Amino acid sequence: MRFVTVTYAGAERPGVLDDDEVVLLPYDDLVAVIEAGADAVLTGERIPFREQDLRAPLRRFRRDVLCTGWNYWDHFEESRGKREGQDVDRPEHPTFFTKGPDVVVGPYDPIAYDPALSAKWDYEAELALVIGRTGRSIKVEDALDHVWGYTLANDVSQRDLQRAHGGQWLKGKSIDATMPLGPWIVTPDELGDPQDVRLTCLLNGEVMQDASTKQMAYDIATLISELSFGMTLRPGDLLLTGTPSGIGNAREPQVFLKEGDEVVTRADKIGELRNTLVYQELS
Repeated sequence: MRFVTVTYAGAERPGVLDDDEVVLLPYDDLVAVIEAGADAVLTGERIPFREQDLRAPLRRFRRDVLCTGWNYWDHFEESRGKREGQDVDRPEHPTFFTKGPDVVVGPYDPIAYDPALSAKWDYEAELALVIGRTGRSIKVEDALDHVWGYTLANDVSQRDLQRAHGGQWLKGKSIDATMPLGPWIVTPDELGDPQDVRLTCLLNGEVMQDASTKQMAYDIATLISELSFGMTLRPGDLLLTGTPSGIGNAREPQVFLKEGDEVVTRADKIGELRNTLVYQELS
């Protein structure tokens, strides 16, 4: 199944995509659908599907967006010596951080851009997952049973802000209206093996990132197990799983985003995000 959030009759509504129609669901949002679990009612009014009506599938968050850094070794290595004095050895466990939830925009919405805020805007295509079952200290062999579905994100980052605050990533990852999410959430049975998904990121039509989730340093089951160690994960939690090599900050010469750029994030089994950087005063 493909779960969506659409604008209909002036309001945002959750639904299920069924070919060229959306089945509207009798819930406030997709988090409520996730919480309903097996008891969720998946029938309702049918309306025509229009891409322009799509919104970010998740709109309500109980906590920050959960994220994974350095989860492709080629990405870790490409940035060696380019972290402005903040280099570290390869981590022996997954590296986690968070983003404020106000970063989220829809699959075709503009990405807010303000050059007065940062001079180093970068792209990061990522597979993301949504937790469907509450769990703490989840075993690796049980971890994928806690996944409700998968979606796409672009973890647009401001590298100078990322470096300027003691090596902590929160600030350089939490700028409002800068993280596209969507276009929908694909259930695990439709996606198949989450370690066999091809991710690509295009900037103005040029391929900048192209990799398979097979290349992850730590697979998704391991990420969930490590993240949940002593920490409860709850239905509706969103986890980004890291970006592969090809980021603009690591290129020679460096490539940073600017006003008017179009960034496309694709996954062969999920769909695509298509977003343009549009000036918005953020500073």
